[in-house]
Amino acid sequence: MEFSFTDEQKMIQDTAQSFLAELSTSNAIRSAMNTEQGFDNDTWQKICSQMYWQATHIPEEYGGMGLGYVELAIMLEKMGQHLLCSPFLSTVCFGANALIVAGSEEQKQQYLSQICEYGLTATLAYTSSNGIWDAEAVQAVVKPQGDGYLLSGTYRYVLDGHTADTLIVAARSEKTQGDDGISLFIVEANTSGIKRTWLPTMDQTRKQAEIVFNEVELKATALMGEYQRAWPALKQIIDLATIAIAAEQVGGAQKVLDLSVEYTKERVQFGRSVASFQAVKHQAADMMMRTEVARSAIYYAACVAQEVLSNCVSLSELSEAASVAKAYCSDSYFKNAGDAIQLHGGVGFTWEYDVHLYFKRAKSSEVLLGNSAFHRERVAKLLLD
Repeated sequence: MEFSFTDEQKMIQDTAQSFLAELSTSNAIRSAMNTEQGFDNDTWQKICSQMYWQATHIPEEYGGMGLGYVELAIMLEKMGQHLLCSPFLSTVCFGANALIVAGSEEQKQQYLSQICEYGLTATLAYTSSNGIWDAEAVQAVVKPQGDGYLLSGTYRYVLDGHTADTLIVAARSEKTQGDDGISLFIVEANTSGIKRTWLPTMDQTRKQAEIVFNEVELKATALMGEYQRAWPALKQIIDLATIAIAAEQVGGAQKVLDLSVEYTKERVQFGRSVASFQAVKHQAADMMMRTEVARSAIYYAACVAQEVLSNCVSLSELSEAASVAKAYCSDSYFKNAGDAIQLHGGVGFTWEYDVHLYFKRAKSSEVLLGNSAFHRERVAKLLLD
């Protein structure tokens, strides 16, 4: 694998940096945080119409740009660095990935083209309130009814679930457990019988929702893939989303380092800049080392993801790369954010400084799709298989 960026990838990186520096300012972030929706519609439309980022890795036959997962990771790193408030992660890294992996040709033509052309938003719902992130998280129940299906259950921790136009949901057949009996469906969010509720969370920059299905009738065309055999596809979708979150974490880890260096250079104690003290230099060096190692992990995982989407490597290699990246990036981001709070002193957790926003995002993204302990255990199991 080639681990240096091409000229095109460097251009994507520079463009993302300049665009987000102008668009995702501190004032813009705080304004979006104060809304239940969690993002500005004009900002999302600019991302979709001017930058066309939502179409980055969607195949060209569905209106996308057909780029790779590395290019997507480059943009996600910059989004994490600028704490972008948008439905990009839920739509592209959960919804679009689900369609690419498990959607029928008709579903891809219908929904992927709408994501590319109109900025249709989508998300994935599969977890219940049991706090589990693997197959056992699927607790909603589905059963055949006539020519279609009947789905009931409650989903939690659904990114942008209260605002998404389209929902991709996982449910299991009655009296099944583990990997067995899981199916995937795509459904319009305004379908009768669906109740969506915004959930206030610690990280106000990324909104989550609870979605309740009360005996919702689904057409046969809503089924994605094979009935009761969707876990391998869902597992791949989750692994791809895990890599995307880890890429954001790298950007956040870099940003809190930059904020800390900038602040300690300005802060003066005993007649000299705080940044000149050796202990502070050591702490900053440790933060930089964690960030660089995390960056290496994420771009390796992005390369593996692209190979998987091209059917060149096994799914077990994707799972291992995703878990290694998520475990290290989760620890690195949260440790860097904690160190940044320390280096900012008493003002670190005050509302006026942005570093506390990154601290909260570091914690929420650490937990989302499994913390470092969950992924280290997963890697251990993969190595034993």
